[in-house]
Amino acid sequence: MRRALLTLHALAIILFLLQGCASLDRLNAVPRQDTIRAEIPGIPNARFWVDADLTPMVQEMHVAIEREQATWIQDKQKAPLPPANFLTVSGGGDDGAFGAGLLVGWTQTGTRPSFKLVTGVSTGALIAPFAFLGSEYDETLRAVYTQVSPNSIAVPRSLLAALTSDALADNQPLFALISQYFTPELLARIAGEYRKGRLLLIGTTNLDARRPVVWNMGAIAAAAQNNPQAVDLFRHILLASAAIPGEFPPVMFNVEVDGKPYQEMHVDGGAMRQLFLYPMNLSDTARQEHITLFVKRQRNAYIIRNARLDPDWASVERSTLNIAGRAISSLIQTQGIGDLYRLYLEALKDGLDFNLAYIGADFNAEHKENFDTTYMRALFDYGYQLGRKGYPWQKAPPELGTAPAISTAAARLR
Repeated sequence: MRRALLTLHALAIILFLLQGCASLDRLNAVPRQDTIRAEIPGIPNARFWVDADLTPMVQEMHVAIEREQATWIQDKQKAPLPPANFLTVSGGGDDGAFGAGLLVGWTQTGTRPSFKLVTGVSTGALIAPFAFLGSEYDETLRAVYTQVSPNSIAVPRSLLAALTSDALADNQPLFALISQYFTPELLARIAGEYRKGRLLLIGTTNLDARRPVVWNMGAIAAAAQNNPQAVDLFRHILLASAAIPGEFPPVMFNVEVDGKPYQEMHVDGGAMRQLFLYPMNLSDTARQEHITLFVKRQRNAYIIRNARLDPDWASVERSTLNIAGRAISSLIQTQGIGDLYRLYLEALKDGLDFNLAYIGADFNAEHKENFDTTYMRALFDYGYQLGRKGYPWQKAPPELGTAPAISTAAARLR
């Protein structure tokens, strides 16, 4: 017992001493009062602060609709604009294999639509650009979610390196994978769709400010044609959105305020929310203007939650790390369910047809480790088979039962 106490005491002293040398260099964080004034040099309209002034984001949405209308007329289409389909893909780590498989299976039915708006967080951020570009990239999705292994994502650091650095593992392998697929040519494809009025939005968390940030990936892709740094920014945003705090290093973004350089620390978008569509805090005027632009146009929201919604039972070992880990995973699951309720209320208020997909309780493949290739292949096939057979999209989060047939907002439009 005495030896154990001495060992713990020695470890405590070592950790205390390491704290003094554990801080890595960085530029100053943006001062609190200047948070939303910070800009990405050379790339205007690169991102939005969705908990602040929403005018820039609302303006971007309006311009997107105008571009879509112009493209429709240019293509000599006389019929009304087609339904507006929105897709949001949640976080979930290697459970993203479900969403990838579902999308690929959906293609096989011949009913998968083109999406006017696609949003993604964490693993959903890696799926979103391929979903945005359409079924042409189905085999890429399949490869990403069935051929990777733990070493394809990150390399564990030694205990000493982890304690004196910024994460338990080095995720440079993931960045290499991102760079392999997100080439200048692929960004040019995204830019082309952006100019047609389609939007691709990715969420990260500004850890300094503890605020969500939504990145306008189509605008960044468009800037890449004249600004090579935009390609690197695009890739690092995807890396940041999937940077699980503590497990993977944060991503540092160089920004400016009145020409003065600062750095922001960004981590997994799931630290703030597991999924998003568009801000709920639109003013009544802005919301009404947005609805008016879609008068008599069907709007469908498809939500892919890369997680189970039922209680996930497990026998928890009586140890600090296992208890803490189990509690954190429980928090993430309940946060994701809360986000679903938020989106559902948003859909009801604005008259969107709500459609939800998630991992069912009937999927029971063994999960041995994070990014377990065997597990991901089984989950991809599970999602694929459901999609191929015509997924039974849920019209409300499970606990709410049957959704209203039509919302008040939708009624005003018909």
